[in-house]
Amino acid sequence: MSYPDPRYFGEHGEISASFRPASAEPDFVTKPGSTPGATGSAYHYLSTTLSTGGEYGLYRVDMGPETVGPSTHFHKAMSESFFILSGTMRLFDGERWIDATSGDYLYVPVGGLHAFRNESGEPASMLMLFAPGAPREEYFEGVTELAGLSEQERAEFFVRHDSFFV
Repeated sequence: MSYPDPRYFGEHGEISASFRPASAEPDFVTKPGSTPGATGSAYHYLSTTLSTGGEYGLYRVDMGPETVGPSTHFHKAMSESFFILSGTMRLFDGERWIDATSGDYLYVPVGGLHAFRNESGEPASMLMLFAPGAPREEYFEGVTELAGLSEQERAEFFVRHDSFFV
């Protein structure tokens, strides 16, 4: 295994880092009840596909108590990783449900079955990493509008966002 080919060819580096304080307001907040069973979630767009040039997308998701996440699904174009910051999240690794707590991590390779939800009755927070990057902001914001779509429109939405449910 070797390092990837260089993509920066300067000799002295550049000032290009981006800082986001923990106190920053979320970029998107779901309303309680906007998705079936949801008590509301806050999405922090830490590193988007746009800001990383497509390398990855990193999001902090703060879920309210008893927030239902997506059912079992997989992605054909990206991997997904979960790192639990606080609370207890139920993570499905394709075989079993795991009560994941602060510091626990789940990596799901391309094609790997997975799901998540907060059934703890308490708030929970996690990092979600998608690699390579994809426009997940459109997914997070669009999923709250699914109830108003036809079956065909919902199916097209999920295919467009690389989400295949089983």
